[in-house]
Amino acid sequence: MLHTRRSLVLGSIALAGCARIPATPHRALDPITLEQAFAGRAVGAGLFKVSLTGSERRFRARLNGRLEGDRLTVVEDFIYDDGEENRLTWVFDRAGPGRWTGRREDTVGVADVVETGTEIRLSYTADFMSEGDVTRLGFEDVIYFGPDGRVINDAVVTRWGLPVAQVRFEMVKL
Repeated sequence: MLHTRRSLVLGSIALAGCARIPATPHRALDPITLEQAFAGRAVGAGLFKVSLTGSERRFRARLNGRLEGDRLTVVEDFIYDDGEENRLTWVFDRAGPGRWTGRREDTVGVADVVETGTEIRLSYTADFMSEGDVTRLGFEDVIYFGPDGRVINDAVVTRWGLPVAQVRFEMVKL
């Protein structure tokens, strides 16, 4: 029993080590800020892929970001491939040079945003309704400009600290 428990704990720790922040591709050379990525209007498409099962959920989104002083508000309208629609609104507040904090209707606590030059790192926890139950997930996003000027958001999704899914969202400014 002790051996089994120890094996489970060690296995969980090993898997948690896999829940790393996604790496930015080497081609991401153009500087990017939160304002550049999200102020104004944009449209895009994305894919949420569950690691264990391989199941996928595609979505499209319209974003509308408004910068007022040190506050950036981004309204996201999602349409999923199964017809479900959802609206979420981020409110980001500048916390200093290259740093922001953010909240959305479903976030638990405050999201942390760091601009590093050629990428934006966004880290947060959110509660999602799934089959009538709430599922708490962690997100580690990397946002950068692709070679064609699109804004790309790659994310690792975790549950209980273990990686469970990946998200890729690409958008074009209008």
